[in-house]
Amino acid sequence: MSITVRAAEPEDSDAIWETMMQPLAQSGTLQIPLSSRETFRKRLAELPAGSHLLVAECDGKVVGNAGLIVETRHVRRKHVASFGISVHDAWQGRGVGTALISAAVDLADRWLNFTRLELTVFTDNTAAIALYKKFGFEIEGTHRAYAFRNGQFADVHSMARLKL
Repeated sequence: MSITVRAAEPEDSDAIWETMMQPLAQSGTLQIPLSSRETFRKRLAELPAGSHLLVAECDGKVVGNAGLIVETRHVRRKHVASFGISVHDAWQGRGVGTALISAAVDLADRWLNFTRLELTVFTDNTAAIALYKKFGFEIEGTHRAYAFRNGQFADVHSMARLKL
């Protein structure tokens, strides 16, 4: 199996929507069920300037995505990107997340000069936490009752990767 990571294109929005509608993707992100395809088309078309959305393809099918999203309102945070990732449920545990994070970190470090990548991850998502740690992300704190998920409030860790 070969994994190819590339920049997302407008025609990838349906595949990104499909990934984000998977039960594990919804449980591990802030996405909600029953979001429209149009919502994802619009998000892809309206990324903040300087942001980058990557997709992972296996056998010509988009099976995951990762974003480096920049804060455009605060000039003093130009060195920071928020990182997010999602892998289709059927493709989890097969190296897709590793390929996406590796490509995103390389882009951030060698081409975009981001010195801080930050993310939030649900505290019970041990596989994701281990993967982030593999790429140098560290837990900086915990936010209690951060998001409502599956009928109850859930905690998240704030994690960041610094390259100074």
